[in-house]
Parts: sequence; C-alpha cells; structure tokens
Amino acid sequence: MKRTVISGVALFVSILGVTLFNAAAGAQGFESRIQDGLQLAPVELKMRGLNPALVGLGSYIVNAQGGCNDCHTNPSYAAGGDPFAGEPTKINTAGYLAGGTVFGPFTSRNLTPRASDRRPAGLSLAEFKEVLHRGTDFKDRHPQISPLLQVMPWPVYGNMSDRELEAIYEFLKAIPCIGSASRCGS
Repeated sequence: MKRTVISGVALFVSILGVTLFNAAAGAQGFESRIQDGLQLAPVELKMRGLNPALVGLGSYIVNAQGGCNDCHTNPSYAAGGDPFAGEPTKINTAGYLAGGTVFGPFTSRNLTPRASDRRPAGLSLAEFKEVLHRGTDFKDRHPQISPLLQVMPWPVYGNMSDRELEAIYEFLKAIPCIGSASRCGS
C-alpha cells in the first residue's frame, strides 16, 4: 500500500513538473513573440492607452506571419530595400499599411487608424473581426461583383482566434495615421 501511494505521488509530481515546464516554455514563446513583434514594427508606435502585450503580439502577426505589408503598403519596400531584388529589406514606412495596391478592379485598403478615434481602417473591433472572419466589405465598393472582399485572404485569416484578431487591431491602433489631412487630423 505504501509503495502504491509513493508511486502515485511520484507520478503526480512528474506530471505536474512536465505540465509546469511546458507552460513555462509556452509562456516564454509567447513573451518572445511579443518582444519580437515590438522590435519588428517598422514605424514608431503610439502606445499610450494601449496594451503593450497585445500591440507586440499584433505586430508579430502582421509583420512576421501575415504578410500584411505586401498588399497594404504601396510600394511595399523603400528604394534600395527590396529583398526580391537582393537588397536588404527596408519597409516603405511612409506608406506603411496605407493601402493603394491595385489588383485588377480592387485596391487594397488603408489599415492605418483615423486620428480622431484611432479606429484602424475606420472600423470598430467588432467590424474588424467580421471583416477577417467573414470578408464583409463595410465600404461596399464593388456591389456589382460581390458584397465580400475579393482579394483579401479572409478565408485564411478568419481561422485566427479572437485574441489574435484583437492583437492585430491593437497593433493597428498604435501605428501612425497615413492618408488625407482630414483623416489624420492635419
């Protein structure tokens, strides 16, 4: 009986140890993505009133996984910084995520926040989630073609968790407003 109790306790301690180790390792990976994301941001971030962990995670998703710059920055790379031409990567910060890339009849949207309310692309968080989950085009720019975004890979990005989408939204709230003077309050 004593041996069974000791074996049971040993098993419990082993399982607890593995669980705690895996949780710590997972947390370190998460923390690493947050820190990497903050370092990857190609523009100065306005962090006041924002959750730094969400901003960092959102930046990591946008800049290391999502490829958002490829479509939503026009041109994507600054002069002399095009990795496809064998140059060291330099993001076009002057147009970072401000849209303008043409895909046939479609043009990528400006994702930068409005100066008045810091809403990325002028969307509420609920609308932003709906865009990425369902492809809803709230601006209805192509009703003759479809009420859904046609180039945006929302069927893939829609598989992200709400927390990941919230992180992207928080990051987009932290980037500079780029666009018309009325949009950016200048």
